[in-house]
This record gives sequence, C-alpha cells and structure tokens, in this order.
Amino acid sequence: MLFPIAIERGDEDHAYGVAVPDLPGCFSAGGTFEEALANVREAIDGWLTVAVEHGDPIPEATNIENHVDDPDYAGWIWAIVDIDVTPYLGKSHKINVTLPDLLLKQIDDFVATHASDRTRSGFLSRVAMQELARSKKIA
Repeated sequence: MLFPIAIERGDEDHAYGVAVPDLPGCFSAGGTFEEALANVREAIDGWLTVAVEHGDPIPEATNIENHVDDPDYAGWIWAIVDIDVTPYLGKSHKINVTLPDLLLKQIDDFVATHASDRTRSGFLSRVAMQELARSKKIA
C-alpha cells in the first residue's frame, strides 16, 4: 500500500519530522532526510502492529492530493512509502479460485507492469481490500 508521508525539513538544531496523515498519530523523525525516511517505516510498522492487536482495521492509504492543502503540513515535503500490509492481515491461506482465461491474463499482465502488487495473490488481496473499504464507506 502506498502511504503518503509529510516531511518537515530539519536544520542544524532540529531533526526532520515525518507524519503519516492516513495513520493518525503516526510520527517519526531523523537527523537526515534519508534517516527520516528509514525511520518512518518503523513507525508505520509499529502503528499497524498495535492497530491489528486491538482489532482495528488497516486504513486505506489515500492520495497525496487529499493532504497537500492541509494547513498543518504547509511547507512540508511530500513523498510516498510503499508498505506491504499483508503481514498485518493474519495467516495466509491457500485457496482455489476459478477465473476465465482472459481475466487471468489481464491480471498477470497488470502485475507484470506494476511492481507494487508483486504477485497475482497480492493484486487480488489489494483489490479485495479496496472493495471492502469502499463498501464500508457506502454503508
């Protein structure tokens, strides 16, 4: 899942601050820009681990465009962090799924050109999570 992050510039006296707007209360910092990017992954991991332990759903990542006009992040630098959320969803189970040849080929072609999904199973999991999140918003 591609999470937008906001990075507040550091200086000689202050660390670079990092916020993950889609994960309320998820913050990190680092002495350098690169260190801040590395540390935010740990912060996201901790946030997701605690959420799962409490039975909370994993929030759907939104687009940066949803946050750039937020005055709380005025002047901050925006970036994206790719987080594989499947480890937080519980134990994996192998299932049999029947799909038409053309649909299976289209899925495989999509996965081959979109590194964020990595596998057919990753693609199907991501699309299922998106649809479930969308249906919750409608209800």
